[in-house]
Amino acid sequence: MKRVVLVRTQGPRNVGSVMRAVANFGPAELVLVAPQKRSMLVHPDFTMMAHGVENIRDKIRVVPTLAEALEDTTHSVAFTGRPRDGRLRVDWRERASEYRELCDDPERIVALVFGSEADGLSGAEVDACKEVAFLPTSAEHQSLNLAMATGVVLFTLYSGDAVHKRERGPRMASERQQRFLREHLKAVMGEKIALSLAAKKDIEESIDRVFTRVPLESRDARAWHMMMRALGSKLSPRDFGIGGPPHDARPDDSKQRYGELDDA
Repeated sequence: MKRVVLVRTQGPRNVGSVMRAVANFGPAELVLVAPQKRSMLVHPDFTMMAHGVENIRDKIRVVPTLAEALEDTTHSVAFTGRPRDGRLRVDWRERASEYRELCDDPERIVALVFGSEADGLSGAEVDACKEVAFLPTSAEHQSLNLAMATGVVLFTLYSGDAVHKRERGPRMASERQQRFLREHLKAVMGEKIALSLAAKKDIEESIDRVFTRVPLESRDARAWHMMMRALGSKLSPRDFGIGGPPHDARPDDSKQRYGELDDA
């Protein structure tokens, strides 16, 4: 079992965000040690940041001392970004897999201890924990937000089922679909819109520039063909010498005529 311990927390937004991370990557307990204000659990910012978590206040325990938060734990890790005299700090990446196994053991309670947003953990608070760890960062900015640090740690320990299944990405138009769309647009726009040969040339060049530079989804191609159809076009890929594989040769329906083809 995981127990997230926040010591002398100051901000309701951080507590709400940590509560949400606990719900995301639990099961875990959340214990606040001597928070700056007990009223932070009814603060609108706390409610906003913990949005979607059911019975949030029932899932948080508030205690006066770190000793009370740790009294029934089997392991404890203090997270701090500052070196500590006489204490070895370990790179969390090197211990995460070991602690993942400990947290999955129902007979053990592992405390993950984080300090105040203002000054982190004191020396005495660090000494109360069995191990000291840090989250490595780039040299550009070495200070991690409390809620972010907690979320990173909980994510590395999470071993449950992923409920977000792989989602299909957009279906991109094939090169043949894109070619038909360009030719269809130039034919209709040049005929319906252009008032001169110079304007027709400008329109055709603009269509080539725009529709060869940007990624195009099949549904976008369908939308443009529908607009050309609304302008009276009955052109099909064959009118431009654009053929397709055998399974494209279906009866003269709207799909074939307006560019959906095999990739749509």
